[in-house]
Amino acid sequence: MGGASWRWALRAARLLPGSGRAPAARRGRSVCAPAACAAPSADFASSSSGDEALRDKRARILSRGLPKQKPIEGVKQVVVVASGKGGVGKSTTAVNIALALAANDSAKEVGLLDADIYGPSIPKMMNLKGNPELTPKNLMRPLKNYGIACMSMGFLIEETAPVVWRGLMVMSAVEKLLRQVDWGQLDYLVIDMPPGTGDVQLSVSQNIPIAGAVIVSTPQDVALLDARKGAEMFRKVHVPVLGLVQNMSVFQCPKCKHETHIFGTDGVKDLAKTLGLDVLGDVPLHINIRETCDSGQPVVISQPQSDAAKAYHEIAMEILRRLPVPPA
Repeated sequence: MGGASWRWALRAARLLPGSGRAPAARRGRSVCAPAACAAPSADFASSSSGDEALRDKRARILSRGLPKQKPIEGVKQVVVVASGKGGVGKSTTAVNIALALAANDSAKEVGLLDADIYGPSIPKMMNLKGNPELTPKNLMRPLKNYGIACMSMGFLIEETAPVVWRGLMVMSAVEKLLRQVDWGQLDYLVIDMPPGTGDVQLSVSQNIPIAGAVIVSTPQDVALLDARKGAEMFRKVHVPVLGLVQNMSVFQCPKCKHETHIFGTDGVKDLAKTLGLDVLGDVPLHINIRETCDSGQPVVISQPQSDAAKAYHEIAMEILRRLPVPPA
């Protein structure tokens, strides 16, 4: 699909500005996936009028000050899973936490939002493919698997297509993924945040009320430095930090059962003491966790009796204990 078709597809989901007319697709049909995601970036970057429009929009946003928080329709509580550094297993943790929350109480409805616009991984981990359909109100319907309603930029682009967008466009896309999705009625929406403390984190934190944040880190010193920044960032924007998850805490040899602390020992626990926070749980470095997520069958679902699955269930229980009483 060419650049024009790509822009039409995202305008149908209201993910690009400048859509002044209703989408031509019939309601209830799927939003088409583009062949290449770089086309809109090239259009915006090469067009002086596009640059001026972006500058004008940024000026209008800054002139208004901080946005007013507004709850997501139908969602009772939002839990964000974040990390300061990439590669610490944040998305794997978010997926398994969402599944553990749902498994803990079958009466509860759980959703999962992939807010990593540049590197969406939820579609693969949740074994989901396809494009979201549009409701009569032009809202996107989340794709669902294992009882979890999921939304991701990965449903709107091809798997190998890069997103080459400026920060303002990314913030706009996140806003649409939050507001232009028919989540139905959810007890918990787990948001898998991108690494770092940038535009997406600020946009999400300032636009919607968040019940709590979970910070994921390995015990490695370099990862802990960024994990601390992530926790401090949420505190600055008045988001309660529920606690830290120590991921890849220990590796046990499958043959001799010898345990090795590849990334260090108790680094996250030491950081939690420094910050006055709790450690919600330890997740071991185990090949089954990686293999099950790569195959789209997360360990909480495919191996519920394993030690790894039990670790995620314990983390989910600790999160529930620290969440405020949900609205009626």
